[in-house]
Amino acid sequence: MADPSSYRPRPGEIPDSPGVYRFRDEHRRVIYVGKAKSLRQRLANYFQDLAGLHPRTRSMVTTAASVEWTVVSTEVEALQLEYSWIKEYDPRFNVKYRDDKSYPYLAVTMNEEFPRVQVMRGHKKKGVRYFGPYAHAWAIRDTVDLMLRVFPVRTCSAGVFKNAARTGRPCLLGYIGKCSAPCVERISPEDHRELAEEFCDFMAGRTGTYLRRLERRMAEAAEEMEYERAARLRDDIGALKKAMEKNAVVLADATDADLIAVAEDELEAAVQIFHVRGGRVRGQRGWVTDKVEEITTGALVEHALQQLYGEETGDAVPREVLVPALPDPVEPVQEWLTGRRGANVSLRVPQRGDKKALMETVQRNAQQALVLHKTKRASDLTTRSRALEEISDALGLDSAPLRIECYDISHLQGDDVVASMVVFEDGLARKSEYRRFQIKGFAGQDDVRSMHEVITRRFRRYLAEKERTGEWTDGEEPGAEPGTQADPGAVSAGLAEPPASTLTEDDGRPKRFAYPPQLVVVDGGAPQVAAAQRALDELGIDDIAVCGLAKRLEEVWLPGDDDPVVLPRTSEGLYLLQRIRDEAHRFAITYQRTKRAKRFRSSPLDDVPGLGETRKQALIKHFGSLKRLRSATIEQICDVPGIGRKTAETIVAALAQAVPGGPAVNTATGEIMDDTEEPGQQTGSPGEPVSTGAPDERRGQER
Repeated sequence: MADPSSYRPRPGEIPDSPGVYRFRDEHRRVIYVGKAKSLRQRLANYFQDLAGLHPRTRSMVTTAASVEWTVVSTEVEALQLEYSWIKEYDPRFNVKYRDDKSYPYLAVTMNEEFPRVQVMRGHKKKGVRYFGPYAHAWAIRDTVDLMLRVFPVRTCSAGVFKNAARTGRPCLLGYIGKCSAPCVERISPEDHRELAEEFCDFMAGRTGTYLRRLERRMAEAAEEMEYERAARLRDDIGALKKAMEKNAVVLADATDADLIAVAEDELEAAVQIFHVRGGRVRGQRGWVTDKVEEITTGALVEHALQQLYGEETGDAVPREVLVPALPDPVEPVQEWLTGRRGANVSLRVPQRGDKKALMETVQRNAQQALVLHKTKRASDLTTRSRALEEISDALGLDSAPLRIECYDISHLQGDDVVASMVVFEDGLARKSEYRRFQIKGFAGQDDVRSMHEVITRRFRRYLAEKERTGEWTDGEEPGAEPGTQADPGAVSAGLAEPPASTLTEDDGRPKRFAYPPQLVVVDGGAPQVAAAQRALDELGIDDIAVCGLAKRLEEVWLPGDDDPVVLPRTSEGLYLLQRIRDEAHRFAITYQRTKRAKRFRSSPLDDVPGLGETRKQALIKHFGSLKRLRSATIEQICDVPGIGRKTAETIVAALAQAVPGGPAVNTATGEIMDDTEEPGQQTGSPGEPVSTGAPDERRGQER
């Protein structure tokens, strides 16, 4: 625990102007980001008597080891910079709203030649029109099914669309009149886009004009005694009205607004948002947050607005935002929202009428969400705490292991040997901290040597980080020879780690190997545990516990013990260790399969510098196979569009050096392919890999 007076800025150092400040811990992680109209006045509040601070604020300032600030011109710039840094650094003491689910949207892909209507989740894409979010995907599909009768827009995937275009036959929806079948040119691209625009206009709330137009056309058809067309228009009107009934009118003046309500207690807060478009509730969503700082309702609303509109522009930000309390001050937030929309945005608290009544409904939803969340989390927190305590007691640790790292080795009969590192914090997976390794120190299958190499590389990087941040002053790593450097072989996301000197000192983001666990778990028994402990001893690390979990009897092995620790089968601690071990195994085998698949798909053309995927496909398409390409002359290769003489010479040289593989085998059938084909060219049906005699993954021993 740090003393705030040890890093308190001297009087006169802090400017009396708007800005954003960051508190960092001893590892240089950013743990809190805040903004202020006056940096001097705001920061002075953190360095008063600890007894006078709120418990959460006191925890933050005693965890921090330094504070720094950036001066900006206006409060709006401070708001924008604060949002950017919170998104970048993910500070542990800031309010962070957690979506309680991934909400589905009704999306129209206007960025395609033939726009498609579909259900989408996740991040929004440029050029796509979104409506929602909806509580359930089936609600979107019910609405779309009704709308397609009137607006027969394409809903099929790209694969189905291309197959229909190739065969000249539309899908079922095209036959029953719920798709205009642009795949077989029943409608032109321009008319289909106009149809999609009408669909979007109707979903955006501009319904009255279109319904009146249909009613007028129905009356005209009836007058002309075209009763079948009139009946069809009547059914279309009924389908549209039924789709509209799914969203009841809540605001009679056809308002576009978002209503935000907050329910809170001393520890947590829940936020509910209703999206009202054209006077109808078009979507609903909710978030929950831990209140890790002393914060007012207005400040919670401000953070919710940042979360909701930080990535949005244009019409995605409504003309009116109704909230239970205004941020203090409100002017910068309102100016920021206006800038995001590009037009004036009204941010206010409803006082009377329909909007106040609807806000009360949103408030009740927020209160129910908070009660439901606390009910679920109470059981979850209790179980995780008990599991960590049981692990601590069973292994004889001084305290519960809040950060656990687990390592697993994976290979296929000694080929493509890789390792995984997964991280659990407070009993929950921290996937952003996962890492993976290629075993490079030796060839062949040896799980014990592999485990020793991985543990050595991981913690050598940790020691390098400690030295780089100045926690040691002697300039040498414990357990390392003078002048040795960290092993660059650790791989993250398939790429080798950069040397420690290339990591930016002041970026504040978590370093790949900067933070030590309290417990290292290895997948295996006594030999693997001994190898991991030996690696730590060689590096001079003696404050990290090690254990292993053997699959056969689910025994927990400790270094140097002749007998394992046997946890009860009903133990929450054993269940947590099993989940961590299984997650490490899943992560390792996924990486190993990816590497193997990439190796099977390799081609001599991959080694030709400057030859991209498009030109490689053009070469194979022109010559038919690698064998024919290998026998081609430079002049013949130059005939391929996009291939110059210099590139052709490089291709000939690369193919001459490459050793031709054995006969290609279809692993799905065992059939030897035509000798005109070579490895590296996909043959047969899609999804049938081509092998060159490597062990079949379904028959080999994989772990």
